[in-house]
Formats: sequence, C-alpha cells, structure tokens
Amino acid sequence: MRAAPGQLVAGRYRVTDRPTGAGLPAQDVHTGAPVLLHALDLPELLVAGEPGDLYEEPDHHRGDRLAEPVAALADRVPRHPRLLVETGAAAEGDLLWVAAERVAGAPLDELADTGPVPPYRVAELAADLAGALRALHGAGLVHGNVTAGAVLVCEDGAALLGGLLLGAAQEAVCAQLAGPVPRRRYEARADLLGPLAERWPADAGPPGDCWALGVLLYRLLTGHGPYPEDDLPTLLAAVRDGRRYPADGCGPLRSLVEELLDLGPAARPTAEDVQRRVRALLAGAPEPFGPGEEEAPLLPVVRPAGPVVPHPRGRRHGGGHLPVPRGPSRVPPALLGPLLVGGVLLALVAALAAVVLAAG
Repeated sequence: MRAAPGQLVAGRYRVTDRPTGAGLPAQDVHTGAPVLLHALDLPELLVAGEPGDLYEEPDHHRGDRLAEPVAALADRVPRHPRLLVETGAAAEGDLLWVAAERVAGAPLDELADTGPVPPYRVAELAADLAGALRALHGAGLVHGNVTAGAVLVCEDGAALLGGLLLGAAQEAVCAQLAGPVPRRRYEARADLLGPLAERWPADAGPPGDCWALGVLLYRLLTGHGPYPEDDLPTLLAAVRDGRRYPADGCGPLRSLVEELLDLGPAARPTAEDVQRRVRALLAGAPEPFGPGEEEAPLLPVVRPAGPVVPHPRGRRHGGGHLPVPRGPSRVPPALLGPLLVGGVLLALVAALAAVVLAAG
C-alpha cells in the first residue's frame, strides 16, 4: 500500500504503522478511532468501442463517484457482534481507500495457511459467519465477498465478517471499466479477482452468499477449494457443471457442506439454517479428551524426597537424567550398635562351621 507512517490519506486517515496482513493501520483524525485501510487501484477507463484507447483528459472526479455509493453502503449495514464495522470509503489520486474498525486479531486466511482446520473449530467459525450473513440478509443486503481474507479472527476466537465495502468497491470498479459491454465486465472481474471460487457464485443474492460460505467451509476443512482453481475458465466450467472434489475430509460438517454446494438456490440452506445446524453440532461436540484418550498428568509433578546430588565428575548417567537421589536411612540409631555386633558374631560362627567341615 502506497502510504507511509505519518502520512494523511484521503484527508482523513493518519497512517500509524506499516501495512500488515490485515491492512494498513491508521487513525481517523475526525473521531480518533483506530482503523485499518485497504487500497484499491483505479485503472484508467477505456473509450467505448476502442479497446486499448484511453481518455485523453483524466477524469479527476471518477474516484469520488465510485467512493460515494460505497460510503453510503456503510450506513445501511446493521450493527451485529459478528460484523466488522466498516466506516467508509474515500478516493485520492488513483486509489480508492476503504476503512474498517481495527480490533486485535488475525485474518482467517493467515491462520488457515498451515493446513486443514479441525471440524469443530470450523463449526464455531461457521456459526459466527452465518450469524453475520443472517443479519445482512435480514437488512436486504448481499455480502458478495465471503472469503477467508474478509474474515478476522479475534483474540477470543470469535470470527468477524468484514470485506463488504471492499467487495462492493471492486464490483463498482469492474462495472465502470466494463460500461455497457458484459464481456468487458467479465474480463475486468477476471483480472481483479482471479480464480477464487468464493467470488464466482452461480447464483445471485443471499443464496450466492450461502454457496460461497459452503466453499469457504470446504476450504478450511480440507486445505483446498472444492473446485479446480488453476485458471478461471476451468473453475467456472466446474462450478457450472457441478463437478467438484469429494467432501470426504469434511467430517461431521460433510452433509451441510454438500447441501450448500450441491442444492439449487431454492433448496439451499439459508444463513439461519446454517447457524441452527452448526449450533446443534457444537452442542454435542466431544470434550478435548475423547473416548479412549488419557488425560495428561496434572502438573507440577512431585519430586522425590531428598537432595539432588550431582555426579562426582559432573557427568549425567545414560539418557541425560540425573541419578535418582536416595532417601534417608529408615533404621533407628539406637539399633545400629546391636545389629553391628550380631553381624560380627554371625560371621565368626559361619567361619568356624566352614573349618570343621573342611577338617572332617
């Protein structure tokens, strides 16, 4: 992102640190609130009918015309504990900036890079995301950007769904680049979004969001998408024909994921259905120590009595462990004398017996 700490962006946001995976840290100078910024390049517009030709005079207000409806969308988003608050959008030069609240957490795509996520953890994330989508759909809004990069996982493990304004800004840029030519919009989206299955639902509206949620859950559970994503034509053909990889790795969420991906928009589970089903699954989730597994011993482990005696030469015995210290003698001191005398007498009797046996 082309902004350095201390720089004022779009006349409102003071950059406070270097960019991270979650965005560019800044402070809203109007409210003092910490925010994260995301930048979207504004490419030059093509002259209708002549690909490759550019406008001779740059349109300095084009960014403002794009930012206004995106900023207005922020006012329509309902407040929900699982929706990241996105505060607005503003254009400056050849960039369109989108701002969202800054909370402690990490993007879901970074956390999922290490491989498949355990199914009950995915169910917890699904409950949060379905609740956020349910609130949006109830307000008459469609998200359109349900991806791992749009999800922030907080320090307490809760998932916040963001990316609504950034997704809307991307679609607005593609629409402006395309003009009245549908083919150009496809090309613009292909260049901007790439072959990421979640951004290419076969259905519009809330059913498309739920389909994208199914793709995301599959990706988290298996470590890869349900469709080939080598290139966009292959991806779109697989989505259109319903050709996807098996859901064998989805565990207890398999039936839900398959319904989200396979059923048509009318029969597909809604966000409310998803939330209800994953909550029921979580209510019966096993404890961390399942059947047949032994719990770890309680700590601290009690050390044997007595001092720890180092080896005389400073070396440890085999295995790298110190020798086990011996405990104190259990023989009372008053009995030590008689026991010693008795031992000597027994030794003399044994010696005399041996002499007699040898002599005769």
